[in-house]
Amino acid sequence: MTTRRIVLAAALGPLGALLAPAARATPEALQAALSAFSEGRTPRSGRVTLDIAPLIDNGNVVPVAIHVDSPMSTTDHVLRIGLFTELNPLPEVAVFHLGPRSGLARVATRMRLATTQTLTALALMNDGSVWQQQVDVIVTLAACIES
Repeated sequence: MTTRRIVLAAALGPLGALLAPAARATPEALQAALSAFSEGRTPRSGRVTLDIAPLIDNGNVVPVAIHVDSPMSTTDHVLRIGLFTELNPLPEVAVFHLGPRSGLARVATRMRLATTQTLTALALMNDGSVWQQQVDVIVTLAACIES
């Protein structure tokens, strides 16, 4: 739907970006990304630890680590670990592919956070089970919507 604000933003070119509404993932987009990652399976709570500070001073560079309780053996290992946000422009932040030779089911990265929101970490195991943890974080200075 075209609004006066969007038309004005387009007419002003680069200055119009300041007036345009910030892009955010929709709840439907988040659910679609979670379902695609989990291959339609229902995630269970447990086995996944999402390590992130509960209070983020600046959302521009936020360290995050994900650990999955797994022996990483040929019979019990993590295939993929995914990190998802509900309010960033894109819900899928990162997907890490692992296998029994990875040694540990632990990944770490840095991300940007648009605003206070819930993060979801999912782990797809080789037996087809999907595990998750959700963490609420408070962001005092947003990143993705700054100009």
